[in-house]
Amino acid sequence: MEKANRKRSIERVKTMKNKIVKVGKITIGAGNPLVLMAGPCVIESRESALEHAKNIKEIADKMEIPFIFKSSYDKANRSSKESFRGPGLEKGLEILKTIRDELGVPVVSDVHCTSEVSPAAEILDIIQIPAFLCRQTDLLLAAAATGKVVNVKKGQFMSPKEMDNVVSKIVSSGNENILLTERGTTFGYNMLINDFRGMVIMGETGYPVVYDATHSVQMPGGKGTVSDGESRYVLPLSKAAVAVGCDALFIEVHEDPDIAKSDGPNMLKLSDLENFLKEVKKVEKAVREL
Repeated sequence: MEKANRKRSIERVKTMKNKIVKVGKITIGAGNPLVLMAGPCVIESRESALEHAKNIKEIADKMEIPFIFKSSYDKANRSSKESFRGPGLEKGLEILKTIRDELGVPVVSDVHCTSEVSPAAEILDIIQIPAFLCRQTDLLLAAAATGKVVNVKKGQFMSPKEMDNVVSKIVSSGNENILLTERGTTFGYNMLINDFRGMVIMGETGYPVVYDATHSVQMPGGKGTVSDGESRYVLPLSKAAVAVGCDALFIEVHEDPDIAKSDGPNMLKLSDLENFLKEVKKVEKAVREL
């Protein structure tokens, strides 16, 4: 039975065409240029979010890379009850709308329960399902029903092949605007690793694959009440992901990670972003010339 199921799966992949996903004027997948999804982990204030978005857009425009702004209005999954969570749904969406309208860039943020989906869909260009919630059927179906692009982060506890089930749930609602994100796999305590076969396997669904480089170097709960991280590995892992063939990079960026209110140890410093993009674009160019 297992062999028969695997054979059917292989045949399905062979007949599947690579899909593209459109986010505003940006086209993701099927050999289109690498896309950057970037911004601070959490919205710290209106001024901070807008300034980060402006600076990142300026760098992305200079590097000629399509840019989607990301930041969370609520970090519901924190190590400690005392951890900063963000401005919340209403105020956070208002800030993201300002960025979207004033800068003309698409925006993405996480939703955590079905009641958030409808108001989020009025503002967000991409509705993101956090890794720990990627199997929550009601949440997936609610997000899919909006017709918006749905980006699902693969759970740290899941094999990449299991993302087929996630795709099936979303497609069952008639929505094929799907992105799948790799963000590391749990390896013992407080440690994540990347198996780059995972992006190939998820890519066999036909949908574009995103590589979340900064969460991949996170060390969940590594400092007891907060997470730790190893940001020095963001660049080499991103280059590897681009070489494997990811369609977009998800990078958390902050002007000063040392004082960031969430995930500072694994974020990329804003002043390093331009050089980071130069390096990954070299790899993208080399891969396209093969």
